[in-house]
Amino acid sequence: MSSSSSSPPPPPPPPPPKLPIPGRRNILITSALPYVNNVPHLGNIIGCVLSADVFARYCRLRGYNALYICGTDEYGTATETKAMEEKCSPKEICDKYHAIHDEVYKWFDIKFDKFGRTSSPQQTEICQAIFHELMKNNWLSENTMQQLYCDTCQRFLADRLVEGACPTQGCTNKAARGDQCDNCSHMLNPTELIDPKCKVCKNTPHIRETDHLFLELPLLKGKLVNYINDTSVAGMWSQNAIQATNAWLKEGLKPRCITRDLKWGVPVPMEKYKDKVFYVWFDAPIGYVSITASYTPEWEKWWKNPDNVELFQFMGKDNVPFHTIMFPSTLLGTGENWTMMKTISVTEYLNYEAGKFSKSKGIGVFGNDAKNTNIPPEVWRFYLLMSRPEASDTLFTWTDLQAKLNSELVHNLGNFINRVLSFVAKPAGAGYGSIIPDAPGAESHPSTSELADKINKRVDQYLDAMEKVKLKQGLKIAMSISDEGNAYLQGSEFWRLYKEDPISCAIVIKTSVGLVYLLTCLLEPFMPSFSNEVLRQLNLSPEENLSFSEEKGESVKAKTPWDFLPAGHKIGRPTPLFEELKDDIVSEYRKKYAGSQAERSSKEVADAEATKIANQLRSTTLSEGGSKKEQKKQSGSSKSKAEVSVAKLDIRVGLIRKAEKHPDAVSLYVEEIDVGEEDPRTVVSGLVKYIPLEEMQNRKVCVLCNLKPVAMRGIKSHAMVLAASSDDHTKVELVEPPAGAAVGERVTFAGYSGEPEASLSGKSKVWEKLAADLHSNGERVACYKDVPFTTSAGVCKVKTIANGEIR
Repeated sequence: MSSSSSSPPPPPPPPPPKLPIPGRRNILITSALPYVNNVPHLGNIIGCVLSADVFARYCRLRGYNALYICGTDEYGTATETKAMEEKCSPKEICDKYHAIHDEVYKWFDIKFDKFGRTSSPQQTEICQAIFHELMKNNWLSENTMQQLYCDTCQRFLADRLVEGACPTQGCTNKAARGDQCDNCSHMLNPTELIDPKCKVCKNTPHIRETDHLFLELPLLKGKLVNYINDTSVAGMWSQNAIQATNAWLKEGLKPRCITRDLKWGVPVPMEKYKDKVFYVWFDAPIGYVSITASYTPEWEKWWKNPDNVELFQFMGKDNVPFHTIMFPSTLLGTGENWTMMKTISVTEYLNYEAGKFSKSKGIGVFGNDAKNTNIPPEVWRFYLLMSRPEASDTLFTWTDLQAKLNSELVHNLGNFINRVLSFVAKPAGAGYGSIIPDAPGAESHPSTSELADKINKRVDQYLDAMEKVKLKQGLKIAMSISDEGNAYLQGSEFWRLYKEDPISCAIVIKTSVGLVYLLTCLLEPFMPSFSNEVLRQLNLSPEENLSFSEEKGESVKAKTPWDFLPAGHKIGRPTPLFEELKDDIVSEYRKKYAGSQAERSSKEVADAEATKIANQLRSTTLSEGGSKKEQKKQSGSSKSKAEVSVAKLDIRVGLIRKAEKHPDAVSLYVEEIDVGEEDPRTVVSGLVKYIPLEEMQNRKVCVLCNLKPVAMRGIKSHAMVLAASSDDHTKVELVEPPAGAAVGERVTFAGYSGEPEASLSGKSKVWEKLAADLHSNGERVACYKDVPFTTSAGVCKVKTIANGEIR
């Protein structure tokens, strides 16, 4: 007999990819692809991925063959801009944020069939193939267009690298992007902006001519309008989608540029345009197709099968024109038999407390914030879906979240389920010993029969709402079944019936357990982890029992809710499903998540550093309490030490308003720096070799302001920008104050007080003596000896150089 040790069994193979099944209802579901420029906030989550997830789960519950496709939108200007901010490559940004998005959505119980990426070989292949078909069919044209060019950055500025006042009459947005105004949702060209500014350097760009490719929307209008007229009715498009689409058509279709002067994107397969890429809103919707292609090589069975596949698309209102005008025109222009969108579900904006959620500005509650609150994902899902902005903007507030959790989930739904199951679980003589009782004659029991009629109507209403993608309405109807259950249970006085009328009590309890199961099924699309927990308490398997299919006759049982679960079934152990959210916790969260992410981060750093500095000061005080002999010994040098105190340096937080290359020196920059005085100071710095010009624009720095002015190649420098250098002096980085530090505030050093000298004379060598002890420590904090450079918002740091010299 062999004595070799047995290895663990291999993991089961993944299930084969879903494909359309003849004779079944095949539903393809897409969510607008979230952009990889930040962590998704709650507005992003309800606007696309969560809404689509609810509908996909509903379709699976009903037994439809549903495929849910999503992924990160990774090409374009926003990625390049974010990469500049974080000083890394666009691919590194995409890798980082794709992983973050994936983690956030998993925590929110979003169940994609495939969560992919647009920076894939499939995207390039399919996008270029569609382009070739459009070119072959003469739907593309070449035109010379005027585009904004930034002399400072030496580049054409893509749409999102320009901001200015919106030109639309009546719109007051002073920070509209070059492609679209977030305030009025009008599509824009960068040259239309009033007083445009480069987002990188804040300088005013000027217009240059450059050649680009255009999709001829006016020539495609006939095909497009026929599609919109037919599908918007058959697909029951949401009213806001119809309004946005009609507004675009009313303005008149214009040729739309599909190329951009960028490097990060799908390359244009033409020699003349080899240095350009496709405009992100030409290639991004094609991402739905390419992500499906990365899921299965037989992707055309989903995307070129309009007779057997229904396409449902979910998005926020700012994405509507791209999905009802641009993407359909692109597909129609190929002449191929594409699966076109049937139904579009559009949300308005979810606003945050007193303002607007903003991913780019970091305002609101973000996916990682929700996770850190310890509020369970099913509560977040419930609240967001109850607040889903289907017809108008809605508002997230912490007090509203508290009210809905406490009243709807704790006191309504949770209370009903726990009362029913706890009573069943009580031992015989007080309950049913965890065994569901039989209920003969339930159909003729007056209050039970009346309840069954109400529940049957509610279920029909629920199914109607969900088929029409009215998700918030569907959730409210499902919750009303819990209301009915509570009223039925309380009105029956089941605790009295248990002793006085055991037959009626058994009918009430078995019917109520049936309602618990019904609620578990109907609410699964909205709160899947809740449903799994209730099924556990019912001692049922989610894989086998979570279904509400017409084919299996499950939806018919709503007419006889006492029949959902069999008599004699033993339930599990009931436990409370939800916890109340207390006032003090709500106050804490409102305070914690006020302002922007940057402001919160600065405050956390400042609080931590304040504690650290306080501890340092306590240590300094203790060490100064030495013997009188030691003090006397040291007294002879105290005067000379005071003369070279770091407090003599006037180091301030400065903001570089403008930076440009020195006209007569290739290694020097000339900066205009605001240090809190009436006029900015002119400063000359030898940083050209180490820091790109675009990274010198509009950033906070630490500035030594009391050096004697000195002329450098004909331009007088009135201060010095502090920077850290590596040991071999091959790398130099600016010393950066925290984002929340005030321009002009003085940088201080704990334990060193006094006023700075008006001007550091060369004879005293004060700067030279002090500079020897300026460095970045192992944590990259800028220090004098071991004391941090400190501002009101926290300590100053360098990006990567540890233990470097600061000069």
